[in-house]
Amino acid sequence: MEFKALIFCFIASILITPFVKKLAVKIGATDKPNNRKVHQKLMPRLGGLAIFLSFVLGMVFFFPDTTYTWPLIIGSAIIIITGVLDDMKEISPKLKLGGELAAAIVVVAGGVQVEFINLPFGGGQLEFGYLSIPITILWIVGITNAINLIDGLDGLAAGVSSIALLTISGMAITMGNTFVVMAGLITLGSTLGFLIYNFYPAKIFMGDTGALFLGFIISVLSLLGFKNITLFSFVIPVIILGVPISDTIFAIVRRYVQKKPFSAPDKSHLHHCLLNLGYSHPETVLMIYAMASLFSLAAVIFSQATMFGSVFVLFILLLLVELVVEITGLVGQNYRPILNFIKDYRTKR
Repeated sequence: MEFKALIFCFIASILITPFVKKLAVKIGATDKPNNRKVHQKLMPRLGGLAIFLSFVLGMVFFFPDTTYTWPLIIGSAIIIITGVLDDMKEISPKLKLGGELAAAIVVVAGGVQVEFINLPFGGGQLEFGYLSIPITILWIVGITNAINLIDGLDGLAAGVSSIALLTISGMAITMGNTFVVMAGLITLGSTLGFLIYNFYPAKIFMGDTGALFLGFIISVLSLLGFKNITLFSFVIPVIILGVPISDTIFAIVRRYVQKKPFSAPDKSHLHHCLLNLGYSHPETVLMIYAMASLFSLAAVIFSQATMFGSVFVLFILLLLVELVVEITGLVGQNYRPILNFIKDYRTKR
C-alpha cells in the first residue's frame, strides 16, 4: 500500500506541475534575478503548490486514519497559504513567522508533542512538562526555516528533503510506525515528481511555498517517528537533518560575528561557498546530496550502535562538519583552526 501511494503521488506531481507553472506566470509568482540569486532569468516559483496538491491527493486516496492526519493536513494548508502569499507578494518576516507558528500550533493541538525522553543507563524519564509545547513548536519552526534557507540552487531543497524523507520513512518501517511511513512516502513521491522539473536546469522553482511545506512536513514526521524515546535516539532526527541544521546554525553564527540581523540574507550559505570554490551548479548540488546521504547513513548506524559506537559516530560527524566549515569558509575565510594546526604541524616536521 505504501509503495502504491509513493508511485501515485509521483505520477500526480508530474502531471500537476506544468499546470502550476502556468498558474505561477499568470498570477505573477515569479523569481527575478538579483545580486543574491544564482539564476539569470525570470523563473516561475510556486512549485511547492504542486507538491502540496499531490500530497493532499495521496492523503485522501490512501487516508492514513490516525489522530494526526487532519492536524497535519490543516497545518500544511496554513503553511501553503503563507508560502503562496510570500511567493506572490514577498510578505514580511514577521507575517511569515506568524503563519509558521499557526501551523505548528495546529499540529501541537492535534497531539504532536515531545512530552518526555527516556534517559540512558536506567536513569528514568526526563519529563518536559509545560516545556513540551514550546520545545515542539521551536523544533517545527526551526526545521521549517532550515529547509527554506538551503533552497538556493536548482533541485537542492527538493533533493535534500527527499533524502531525509526516505531515511525517516525507512526507519519508521523498522519501528512499525505506519502513519509516518505512509505520510513520508506520500510526501517523497510528490517531491520526486516535482524534482524532475526542478533539477538543473530548473523549469520551475518550489519557492517558499515548497520549502516551507517540506520543512514543516519533515519536522512533524521526524518528531512523530522519534518522540518519547531515549536521549540518544532523539539525536537521530538531528543527524538526518544535519545539512540544513548545520547550515542554519553557521548562518546564525556568521551573522552574529558580522553584527548583522539574523534575518538578513547573504551569499555565504554552503551552496554559495561551494560555488565560490569553483564547483559548477550541478556539481555543488550533487556534493550536498552526498553530504545529506552521509548524514542519513550515519543516523542509521547511530540507531543500531552501542553507546560507545554512538559517541564515536557523533565525534566523526562533528569533525567532518568542522572540516567542511573550514574548507568552504562557511563562517569566514580566516576561521581555520584545524587546518592551521595541521599546516603548522607539517611545517615543524
